[in-house]
Amino acid sequence: MGIIGLFATAIFGVPIGILGAGFEQKIADKEDESMEDEDEDDSVEPIRDEMQFGIQATCYRFVNGIGSTAASLFELLIYSLIILTVVIGIVQTLPGYEDLFQPLESMAVFIFTLEYIIRLVGVGADYTFTSGSKGCLRFRIDFIFSFYSVIDLLAILPSYLAYCMPGSWFDEHDEYFRMLRLFRLLKLDKYFPSISLIDDVLRLKRGVITTSCLAAGTLWILFTGLMYLAENQDVSMDISDLPLYGCNTDCKMATRYKNFFTSFPLTGIHLTGDYPMTEYGAAGRVVCFFMVIAAVGVVSVPSGLIASGFAEIVQSKVQRKQQHSAELVNAGDDWFEIKYRELQGIPPPPSMFGQRMDQLQIVVHEYLDGKENAETGVTERTLVSKIGRVSFFTLIMANVFAVIIESIPEVDRYIGNEPGNFFDVFEEVSVLFFTVEYLLRLFSASKSRNALYSPWVYSITFFGLVDLISIAPWYIELYLQSTGHFHGDVAKIFRIVRIFRVLQLEDFIVAFSKLDNVFRASKAVLQATGLMALIIWVGASALFFLFERNNPNFRVCDASVPLIGSSTLEPGCYDFQSTDECNAHYEGMCHQAAFTNMPNTMFYVAVFLGGDWGFVDFTWKGKIVCMFLCVAGIALYAIPVGTLFDSFGAVIGLCDQEEMDEEDGGEEENEIP
Repeated sequence: MGIIGLFATAIFGVPIGILGAGFEQKIADKEDESMEDEDEDDSVEPIRDEMQFGIQATCYRFVNGIGSTAASLFELLIYSLIILTVVIGIVQTLPGYEDLFQPLESMAVFIFTLEYIIRLVGVGADYTFTSGSKGCLRFRIDFIFSFYSVIDLLAILPSYLAYCMPGSWFDEHDEYFRMLRLFRLLKLDKYFPSISLIDDVLRLKRGVITTSCLAAGTLWILFTGLMYLAENQDVSMDISDLPLYGCNTDCKMATRYKNFFTSFPLTGIHLTGDYPMTEYGAAGRVVCFFMVIAAVGVVSVPSGLIASGFAEIVQSKVQRKQQHSAELVNAGDDWFEIKYRELQGIPPPPSMFGQRMDQLQIVVHEYLDGKENAETGVTERTLVSKIGRVSFFTLIMANVFAVIIESIPEVDRYIGNEPGNFFDVFEEVSVLFFTVEYLLRLFSASKSRNALYSPWVYSITFFGLVDLISIAPWYIELYLQSTGHFHGDVAKIFRIVRIFRVLQLEDFIVAFSKLDNVFRASKAVLQATGLMALIIWVGASALFFLFERNNPNFRVCDASVPLIGSSTLEPGCYDFQSTDECNAHYEGMCHQAAFTNMPNTMFYVAVFLGGDWGFVDFTWKGKIVCMFLCVAGIALYAIPVGTLFDSFGAVIGLCDQEEMDEEDGGEEENEIP
C-alpha cells in the first residue's frame, strides 16, 4: 500500500492533471491579454491637509497607525484584541466555559466601539470617501455602509443588543451571536487585504473563470444526474443510520441519493477527488470511474483559477511596493546572508592568543567543514575528516532509529528500563560525541565564514541551536535525576526530544536552515493568503458548528435508549431537537460524534479543507457550506502552502546558483595569466 501511495497514485493522476491543465490552457489561449488595463493604481491615498481638517485628520492618522508611537501601539492593540476575542469565542463553545473571560470580551467591545467612533470622526480626512463634491453627511453614510464599517459594526452590535434586551430573541439565539465574534477576523483585512481582493481576482480572470465554471458546472450537474439515476434505487449495501433523512434503521445508499438535490453535494465531494463513500452498486461504481477519469481535473479548474488569480494579485501588489527599493538582494535574505556575502574573500581575523591558536583553530575547522580549494572553489576533505563526517552521519541516523524503536513497547520491555541498559549507554556515548563536536565548533567558529567568524553568531543561528538542542536535554535530565524530580512522564518527554537530532542532518543537506529565508521571501504574500485561509477555516468551522452540532445523523445513544420513542412520554434518541435535550431526559446516555464545540469542529474542517471528507450526511445548511468548500474553499485554503513551496524552491535555487557563481569565479581567476 505504501508503494501505491508513493508512486501509483501520482502516476494515475498524471492524465487527470494533464486534462485539467489542457482545458485551462485552451481557455487561456482564447482570453485576451488585458492585465495592463486591469491593473489598479496602488498609489498611496492622500490624506487631507491636517490644518484644514484638524481633529478629523488627527483621528484618521491615529486609528490607522500613522505618525506617532501611540498610533502604532493602538493599531497593535487592535490586532491583539481581534485574535484574543476570536480565541475567546472558540473557547466559550466548550461546556463549562461559556462565561470564561467575559470581562475581557466586554473590554474588547468597548475598545472596538471607541475605534469605530474615531474612524467615523476621522472619515472626513479619508480621500476614499471624501473625493468629489460629497457633503459631510453623504460621505459618512457611505462610510457606515462600506465593507469595513459593516464588519466593525458586526463586531460590536450583538453585544449591545443582548445587553439592552435581556431575555429577548437575541438571548434565545445567543450561540449565533457568539459566533458573529469570529467574523472579527475580517477586521484584519483592512491591515492585510485578502477578502477584499476577491473582486480584483474575478476581474483579472473573469473570462477564464466564466468559461471554466460553465464547463465544470455542466459536468457537476451531469454526473449528479448520473449518480442519482444509478443510486436512487440502490439497496445492495447497508450504511449508517440517517434519521435526518427519514431512515432510522437498515439504511441504504438510496437514502442519500433519494433526489437530485441531496445528490448534488455528494457528487461535489467526489469531484474534489475524495471518496469517503464507497458502498455503491455496480452502476454507481461505473459512474464514479468515469467521474475520476473525465471530470475531476476539469471541475478543479475554476477553483485553481481563483487560487492562482488571488496569488497573482497579491504578488503583483507586493512587487509594485518593492519597486522603489534600489538594493538588489536575494529573496528572503536577512542580515546573515548580507554579511556572509560581504566576507567573501576576506580572511578570518587572527586570534588574540597568538599564531599557534590560529593554526589549531584552522586545523579543527578543516576537520569539521573541510577546506575550500582556492583554485576550484570546491570543498576538499582529508581522510580523517571524511571518516569523521561519515561517523557523524551514522550516529545521527542511529540516534533517530533508537528513539523510534525504543517507543515500541515490546522492544522497551525486552531491553528493560533498569539504569545502564543498552539505550542508556548508547545515549551517553552519543551525547559525549555530540558535546565534543559542539565544543569544537565553538572553538573553531572564529575561522568559519559560515559562522561569520564569530562563536556567538554560531551559537545563536540555526546550526548552533540545533547542536545545543541535541545535547542539552541529557544534561537537564541528569540534573533532574540528581534533584529527585525525574519521573516516568518527564523521562518519556526527554526520550522523544532526542528525535530532534535529525535536524543535525542539515550539515549534509540544506533544508530547514533556509526556512527563515523562505518565510521572509513570501512574507507579504503569506500575510494576505494566510489571513484568507484563516478566515475560511474559522468561518466554515463556525457555520458547521452552528448547523451540525445537533444533527441526529451524528448522534449516538446508549443501547438502552430506543432510537425512536413509542410515545411522547418515552421519546427515542432521534426524537430530540438537540443532544442536550436528549441528555436531559436520558442523563449521560446521548452524545454527538462530531461538531460538539468549536475546537472539535475546527479539527474536522481542517481535514475537509485538506480534501478528506470524514462526514458527508449534513443538514441542508451544512451542505451549502460543503459545496462552497468544494468549489473554492479548498483551493484558497491551499494557497499559503503553495506559496511556501514556491519560495522554498526559489531560496534553495538561489543558494545553488550562488555556489555555482563562486565556483565559476574561482575558475575565471585561475584562467587569468
